[in-house]
Amino acid sequence: MALLCVHLFRSSRPAHLTRTLQVCRQAARKPPQVRAHTLFPCSNARTACFQTSPKRTTSPLHPGPGSGPGPGPGSGSVHFHTSASARALPAPLIWLVIKPLQKLVAIILGRSLRKWWVALPANRRQLMRERTWQRRWHLAAGAGVAMVMVALCLLTHLDESPVTGRTRLLVFSRENYMELAAQTSEMYMEEFAELLVPVTDPRHQVVERVVQHLAQRNKDIPEVSDVTWTVHVVQSPNVNAFVLPNGQVFMFTGMLDTVADVHQLTIILGHEMAHALLGHSAEQASLSHVVDLLSLILLTAIWAVCPRDSLALLGQWVQEKLSQLMFSRPYSRKLEAEADKVGLQLAAKACADVRAGPVFWQQMEIRDQLSGEPTFPEWLSTHPSHRNRFTQLDRLIPEALELRESCVCPALPATDPRAVFSKSVRVLLENAENQGKGGQEGALKHHLPHSPASLPTGLPAALLAQTALPPSPNADKESTDPVPLVASELAFAAPVLAPSEGSQHTVQSTS
Repeated sequence: MALLCVHLFRSSRPAHLTRTLQVCRQAARKPPQVRAHTLFPCSNARTACFQTSPKRTTSPLHPGPGSGPGPGPGSGSVHFHTSASARALPAPLIWLVIKPLQKLVAIILGRSLRKWWVALPANRRQLMRERTWQRRWHLAAGAGVAMVMVALCLLTHLDESPVTGRTRLLVFSRENYMELAAQTSEMYMEEFAELLVPVTDPRHQVVERVVQHLAQRNKDIPEVSDVTWTVHVVQSPNVNAFVLPNGQVFMFTGMLDTVADVHQLTIILGHEMAHALLGHSAEQASLSHVVDLLSLILLTAIWAVCPRDSLALLGQWVQEKLSQLMFSRPYSRKLEAEADKVGLQLAAKACADVRAGPVFWQQMEIRDQLSGEPTFPEWLSTHPSHRNRFTQLDRLIPEALELRESCVCPALPATDPRAVFSKSVRVLLENAENQGKGGQEGALKHHLPHSPASLPTGLPAALLAQTALPPSPNADKESTDPVPLVASELAFAAPVLAPSEGSQHTVQSTS
């Protein structure tokens, strides 16, 4: 047994302190019990003695007698007390915090360069211009090397998007965004704590059933089956719905009042779930991160070149708007279009009538016109226009119908909702022309399927109607429960259509 004594003392010199380390070793007559990191006081207040275990002569592969994992005398084990591991903040959250600081540093740097340049004498400025011109090739080579390094860095962060297989830039990992999504969901739960609809409410049950049905029918996708989907219905007139990457679904009652039937609701939820499984939030944040880093160079140059702070502020505003119009908003519209396509595929595999998708966006366009909401050009928006979304979904219908048929779904009725809706609107407009402008607005608000007044009571009742039937022999063999059928014809049974035009059709569930 070895006893190490460390003795520290101060020197008598007034100029500085001298630290002396005295190490003494003593042989022990009796081997005491093995104790690890036992601290006990010595006679001197500045001396501490540590008792350590001797060297082991046995091999780690062939332990001697008495050695083992358990504590106690003879075990020969050394125990260390470690503190609990601290969890680091998610990388996207850190980026959100330092993002404004980066701009502030760029502004200060550019402004400092401008003041330094103005303070230089004229001859020094001319000399620096000449030196810069003489070394222009060296500077160009340095810039080229920097661009190659940035390109290599971006190439190492390329990723393949699930389902679509599209190559994309992904700086933040899915795990990091899962951590951020957990914190975001807690924030939303606190914000909507008093507005959440009870789970026993028919509206919550409707959304819960559709979400679980979508997840069950698309469980072959790992990004769907690996996530626990949780539904929250918020009592709010906002026509909105979103899904966080960790599977937290937030549906506003305003959206439930807008959809006409279960098929439209399935397509909307499929669109939002597509955002989550495709990782669009991480992808968009990655692009924004790279664009912001590259914009710092331009921002520094703006504050360095502009002679006054007011002009620099104007230049910064123009730079931010150009960045949004050229990168952020077009990319956001691209992701929305991709979510529309994948969401339609998810709905097709869930046996929804995918032909109701284009009808929903036609309803939204008419709804905006009736409500008097201002319309902006698509290039100023983060989402495609209603008309363009209708056109894109209408073009994807044949492919979605083939996918639906391959998933052993019940046959759709011969009546196409798109033709029915177009004919209904045309008839209403013709009748409104005869009654005048005032009659037009009143007739549309009363008869169109998207009228909120007729939906809150009818939609949950129609969606919750179930009939237990034996499962199809070609259905999912893992499920042994009866297959519930959900009645879905709702708004088209309104006064717009005759009852014969809208036949009852169902959505098959294998959950």
